[in-house]
Amino acid sequence: MNNSEKSRIFRKPSVDQEELRKYSYGYDARSKNRMKKSAVIRRLISYLAEHKVMLAFALVLTVAANALALVAPSLSEYAIDAIADKSGVDFPAVVKYCILMLVFYAVSSVLSYFLSVLMINISRKVVYTMRKQVFDHLMELPVGYFDSNQTGDIISRISYDIDTINTSLSNDLVQILAGSITVVGSFIMMVKISPLLLVIYLFTIPLLIFFTKYRVKKVKPLFRARSAKLGELNGYSEEMLSGQRTIRAYGKEEVMIGRFDKHNDDAVEAYFAADYQGSIVGPGVNFINNLSISLISMFGALLFMLSGPETLVIGSLTMAAMTPGKLSSFILYSRKFLGPINETANIISEIQSATSAAERVFRLLDEKEETFGKKVTAAFESEIKGKVDVENVNFSYTPGVRVINDMSFSADVGKTVAIVGPTGGGKTTIVNLLMRFYEPDEGKITIDGVDISRLELSELRKVFAMVLQETWLFSGTVAENIAYGAENATMEDVVRVAKAANIDRFIRGLPDGYDTVIDENGVNISKGQKQLLTIARMMLVDHPILILDEATSNVDSHTEQLLSEAMNAITKGKTAFIIAHRLSTIQNADVILVVNGGRIIERGTHESLLAQNGFYASLYNSQF
Repeated sequence: MNNSEKSRIFRKPSVDQEELRKYSYGYDARSKNRMKKSAVIRRLISYLAEHKVMLAFALVLTVAANALALVAPSLSEYAIDAIADKSGVDFPAVVKYCILMLVFYAVSSVLSYFLSVLMINISRKVVYTMRKQVFDHLMELPVGYFDSNQTGDIISRISYDIDTINTSLSNDLVQILAGSITVVGSFIMMVKISPLLLVIYLFTIPLLIFFTKYRVKKVKPLFRARSAKLGELNGYSEEMLSGQRTIRAYGKEEVMIGRFDKHNDDAVEAYFAADYQGSIVGPGVNFINNLSISLISMFGALLFMLSGPETLVIGSLTMAAMTPGKLSSFILYSRKFLGPINETANIISEIQSATSAAERVFRLLDEKEETFGKKVTAAFESEIKGKVDVENVNFSYTPGVRVINDMSFSADVGKTVAIVGPTGGGKTTIVNLLMRFYEPDEGKITIDGVDISRLELSELRKVFAMVLQETWLFSGTVAENIAYGAENATMEDVVRVAKAANIDRFIRGLPDGYDTVIDENGVNISKGQKQLLTIARMMLVDHPILILDEATSNVDSHTEQLLSEAMNAITKGKTAFIIAHRLSTIQNADVILVVNGGRIIERGTHESLLAQNGFYASLYNSQF
């Protein structure tokens, strides 16, 4: 390692004030209101409160273990005074008190062990509940949330952030609970031994509080920035890993490595800045604590020298004489009193990291779920026919930037509606609105005359069967992937639709046929084969409205022709929406909508649109 690298690693981190200001208001640029630390802690306590019995038992163990540990220093007072007795050393008393100290410390250690085990179990249950809530909540969030948030950052919240909370609950919480009892108990014992020596704390404790509060205020935004930067790094890493083929095909490895280095540097800087600033707290508190003990030792020795045989008189104040045993006991209690404060200061970085992680998790849980409209059961008392009407719909992904402009059209029962047009014209957005992945800004969409905004989403989406251009398969067998949308499908049903989709021969050629396990996201089969599987999946469900968004874009012309014949068979009697760039696949559609700039600029059959010699005709002629 050269000198420049050393200076880069070991230099004092430069904190970007603008960066800190951004994270002072939330996780990222989109967050405007950050949660108060007290609110985060209250929500964490609400999770603990679900395990009241175990928590009560943990509290009993904490009190018992620390009470025994607090008795031991008082025994040392008697043991030391028995040694320093002017009449001679009282060996039986010394042995008795030493044995009692060992017993108390041993029992305290055993109880502390059981307390740690119990807290680990509580934190495990809390983390299980929290992670389940997060995942369940993700399943209810609108599609737009995933469009605007990196997958890696979401995964970071489910894994790293919740693991950080788990560590803090199982370790730090025990220290804080035990430390609180130790501090109170030690203070009471010190008052009993020598109230005069406590005057020293009138100077050191305010200094300690001021120093800790100042450092915590400085460190907190750094840990918030650290969590956010790690989420950004995970998001970028996930994108790059999923896009390896494209990166290598274009020879952009070095560019991607350079960008990763930038994200990695930002994350390292954020970690270093947080840990560097956080690490100052422990040594600073240690210094103040050691200063307290030094002053106690010095003034305690002076009091011992000023003591008479039984009493100590200072002015009009008379108190019990200071003995070596009392001074030793007071010092032990002062160490116990300051120890938890010191430990808390040393784990302040872990506590800040845990609260920042909890804040990120709670913000995700606070994201608004998809709005479920009022369920209109009357609309489903009879069989759904599938007539769709879109009336004067306007829509914007970003406020002020219209994607759909005053769009109106109808799809009659059993008819096929094809939607064509240039890329970015709004074709897929129409599908998003039909499925209520997004809500229109104005206008309405109805099915059989019922406004879909009034329907429960789970009921609405049972009306549709859909195949998207972006295929999705999960880790499981081929048969399980095909039967994904049909809970009661038999193997015969799966084989039937596989034959209809022209993939039965391909599936039987796999190592285990229909029982072949597909790798995550289907990476062990081709993209075209994945799309064929998703088409077979759609064929298996019997829904009245079908949506095919570039469903044949990844298959060859021969397979496409076979699929078209199969699709013609399954669309009979159903309302179908077909989005296509290949115009050969939609020539038999009952109506073709030509969409450009978010508007329907032409509509009609294939022949009538060609006769108009307009935009559709130019698209068709460019392909043929």
